[in-house]
Amino acid sequence: MLSLSGTVVAQNLTGIWKGYFITQSGEYYKLEFQVKTNGSISVSGVSYSYLDVRFYGKATMTGNFSKSSNQFKIREIKTVEVKSLTGGGTCIMNYNLSYKRSGREEFLEGTYLGKTEVRNGPNPYAWGECGRGKVFLRRVTTSDFYIEPFLRGKIKRQEPIIVDKPPVKKDTSKAIVKNQPDKKDIIVNQPPVRKTDNPPIVKTDKEIIKTDPPPVKIKPVLPTPEVIKSRSNELVKSLIVTSPEVIVKLYDNGEIDDDTISVYYDNQLMLSSKKLTASPLTIKLDLDDDGTEHELVMVAENLGRIPPNTSLMIVESGSQRFEVRITSTEQKNAVVRFRYQKP
Repeated sequence: MLSLSGTVVAQNLTGIWKGYFITQSGEYYKLEFQVKTNGSISVSGVSYSYLDVRFYGKATMTGNFSKSSNQFKIREIKTVEVKSLTGGGTCIMNYNLSYKRSGREEFLEGTYLGKTEVRNGPNPYAWGECGRGKVFLRRVTTSDFYIEPFLRGKIKRQEPIIVDKPPVKKDTSKAIVKNQPDKKDIIVNQPPVRKTDNPPIVKTDKEIIKTDPPPVKIKPVLPTPEVIKSRSNELVKSLIVTSPEVIVKLYDNGEIDDDTISVYYDNQLMLSSKKLTASPLTIKLDLDDDGTEHELVMVAENLGRIPPNTSLMIVESGSQRFEVRITSTEQKNAVVRFRYQKP
């Protein structure tokens, strides 16, 4: 629902969905669904919508989800909490959304129609008379509000896997010999000792042929870009990954307000002046296997309409998944370090 001022998983949706909707006038309202699937297609839940301090509302919802078409239709029944500084009444919303999946990420995208809420009587208004717009939601595991009782115990949290040390290798030096009850002191995996009457031949220094060591590959060191030298660089996170192939996805963390970033990897420009949105900016990294640390630097090209520049980084490396929330300004860059460690 929105305020009326003087001018007007695998296909199981149970869980928390967070994002925003955009009105025809271009205002971004933050939006959160908490829903549960009842039976095969029926869905119910609550919605939260909020526009900074000017408006906040909570409403009950009902709807259905078609697994065959991935279409999710749900509408607000009535508001149960409203706080508004703009005056006027409230709208209830009718959402027509599509379920989409990209890797581990799940989304609901579509449109909404609004109509003025009428309490204690028939509602003469039609859907769309109270505005319309676009909706984007992403499945998350945490809520900005009170988690409803119907969701407690049903949300699987995807905690980041932090690897502090390599896994302990089993000691295979001692072999176990079975079915030998009468034999003791059995030595396993030792080469047989050959007797010889000839003493070993020892080469003198003159007879030893010296060979040069294999050449060492040295990667060129790129000069530090001016935007990294001229600003402070704050370490946000150090990650140890167990796969050399790393996928980094960057989203706007909050309201989509035209935050623009550039990204450097070991001083090499990977993304230049790209806008953060609800769709990810994706970077693929190939880490060295010698334990070298690598740095990914996020540079704020602007602060958007709502300072500072904020982003959500999702890192995937094999079975590992990390979430890193990043803040950068025109005076401070954000740094995330990566190091590959063989399992």
